[in-house]
Amino acid sequence: MTDDTTTGPAVLDDPAEDPASAPADDPGDRTARAAAGADPRDLPPVRFWPALDLTAVDFDPVLAELMREGPVTRIRLPNGEGWAWLVTRHDDVRMVTNDTRFSRAAVMEQQVTRLAPHFIPVPGAVGFADPPDHTRLRRAVAPAFTARGVEAVRQRSAAALDALVDAMIAQGPPADLTERVLSPFPIAVICELMGVPAQDQERMHTWTQLILSSSHGAHLSEQAKDEMAAYFTDLVRERHDSTAEDVTSLLGAAVGRGEMTVEEAVGLAVLIQIGGEAVTNNSGQMFYLLLTRPELAERLRAEPELRPGAVDELLRYIPHRSAVGLSRIAMEDVVIRGAQIRAGEPVYVSYLAANRDPDVFPDPERIDLERSPNPHVSFGHGPHYCPGGILARMETQLMVDTVLDRLPGLRLAVPPEEVPWRRGALIRGPEALPVTW
Repeated sequence: MTDDTTTGPAVLDDPAEDPASAPADDPGDRTARAAAGADPRDLPPVRFWPALDLTAVDFDPVLAELMREGPVTRIRLPNGEGWAWLVTRHDDVRMVTNDTRFSRAAVMEQQVTRLAPHFIPVPGAVGFADPPDHTRLRRAVAPAFTARGVEAVRQRSAAALDALVDAMIAQGPPADLTERVLSPFPIAVICELMGVPAQDQERMHTWTQLILSSSHGAHLSEQAKDEMAAYFTDLVRERHDSTAEDVTSLLGAAVGRGEMTVEEAVGLAVLIQIGGEAVTNNSGQMFYLLLTRPELAERLRAEPELRPGAVDELLRYIPHRSAVGLSRIAMEDVVIRGAQIRAGEPVYVSYLAANRDPDVFPDPERIDLERSPNPHVSFGHGPHYCPGGILARMETQLMVDTVLDRLPGLRLAVPPEEVPWRRGALIRGPEALPVTW
């Protein structure tokens, strides 16, 4: 990796491709170009945003540079076609993600520039639906993600977590906290919520890892998504008459009532299953922070009442994904902070940047365990807000409570720089977290 990709975004230097990189001219020249079909707007330059394998909790240097350049910039990612707008300010991110003038469904119709080398949405996927279809699809699984629904699995989840920690303690140090706790616990929780039998959990984990990584190639990712979709197709069809409140039973019943198609149900099931395992990587980053900044862990041990707010602050702070997620398409001309976005142009938002907006989060680079208010957007915003946000908070809170209380001497077993991090992952996290106590 060259210094050019680690210190800031590269500028595309083809004037024909990027009008903003052409030499400055007078209004007459601009009028002549407009008549010839050139874009008369005063566009910011297109910045190339490479796929960086960052480690620890280092903030993406390219994103940091884009944030300094302005609230609305233009980017090109390693795959797909063309360029896209990038919105980074907290208020603007919330506006775009909750505004019907920006469509997820329209993304299916064009090859937008993107981070992942493959673009393989499941037909009927809720992630590419707009209201009212999106609202209809999400309504079917809402009972599983209410506070009552999540609370129903808390006690069993706590018992499962204790059993994992018991086994790790019994085996003795050193241990890989990711392998022994941070990976198997979220898998068990999301599979229980989904209604996936215990004997199929390992298959689900393998499929999810292939889908979430760009390092295995498009073929294996597509194959894994197809196999997971086929699995959920069978499960949903088996549960057309179910009265249970696990996700696949709710989806099966909705299909049975004619409220959605099997394809739509499967698309939603795949999205939720994949999202459930993001807790592993996010919690891995959190514990890496607590183990490399022991003063934070000691304060949370001494003042357990701070833990719920601290979990939210850690969620705000950690760089939970690489680059950006899914784009939206402007359905009409929109102006954001002076930037004229035209109908048909793709727009990305950065939740990571929004979580570091100094106008909303004073001293955003500091971890403030008592930060209040803390309107972070780590779970998204608007119609596509993560349906498992309540579940993820519950799981993370349980892990923080259990690990801090039961392992008071927990520390890294290797120097911080020797902790291995996942490569080619769309969601950043440690490959392993060697610990001792």
